[in-house]
Amino acid sequence: MTTKNKKKDLLDELIRDHLAEGKHPRELLEEGGLLKELTKQLVQKCLEAEMDTHLGYEKNERAGKGAENRRNGYSRKTLKSEQGEVVLGIPRDRAGDFEPQIVAKHQTRLAGLDSKVIARYARGMTVRDI
Repeated sequence: MTTKNKKKDLLDELIRDHLAEGKHPRELLEEGGLLKELTKQLVQKCLEAEMDTHLGYEKNERAGKGAENRRNGYSRKTLKSEQGEVVLGIPRDRAGDFEPQIVAKHQTRLAGLDSKVIARYARGMTVRDI
C-alpha cells in the first residue's frame, strides 16, 4: 500500500469514527473539530521538516550529537486560523538563526484568514459579527 493510500485510509477512519459517535458532519469543520486538529498537525510537521532541513539531519539522528548547532526545545505560539486558535510548538536551535517559513516570526494568523475577514466586511457584516 502506498503512503498516499495509507493517509487516505487514516483520514477516512477518523471521519467514520467522528460520525459513529453521533456527531453532525458540520462539527468536522467547526472550532474544536477534526479540521482544526489536522491543521495543527500539518503545520507542526512542516515546522519539524523545516528544522531538519535547516540543521541538515533529522531528529534523534546520531549525526546531530556532535554538531555545534542543535535543537533547543520549542517555544509556544498561538495562531488564529479559520477553525479557531491553534497552539503550536515552534522548534528552536541553539544558534538562534532558525527562521521558519510556514509560520514566520511575529506571525499571528495563518494565511487565508485575513482575506475572509475582509470579504465578510465587504459584504456588509459588522465588525462585531465578524
